[in-house]
Amino acid sequence: MDPRLERFVRQTVRKAGRQWAESKRAYREGQSGGIPEELPTDEEGRAKLVCRRYAERRATVVDEEGRPACFDADHPDCQGCAEDVRAGVVETW
Repeated sequence: MDPRLERFVRQTVRKAGRQWAESKRAYREGQSGGIPEELPTDEEGRAKLVCRRYAERRATVVDEEGRPACFDADHPDCQGCAEDVRAGVVETW
């Protein structure tokens, strides 16, 4: 086989493998609602988050869409907090 064709086929297969792995990861996240399971919790199972809006520690329930119970859809800090919870980069204690 021509070396250029062989390299092209190899690169294409690798790219397809990476896309498949990314799709599999995204599917798993979708199944769990996109909420990271590694959020620290208190004795009652509430997530221990640092509130962006009031800059205080809170223990709160997080719904399937990654929104804390104290979420206010009209406030930009709350919107950013929910996005961070889903991304797994929210500040915790």
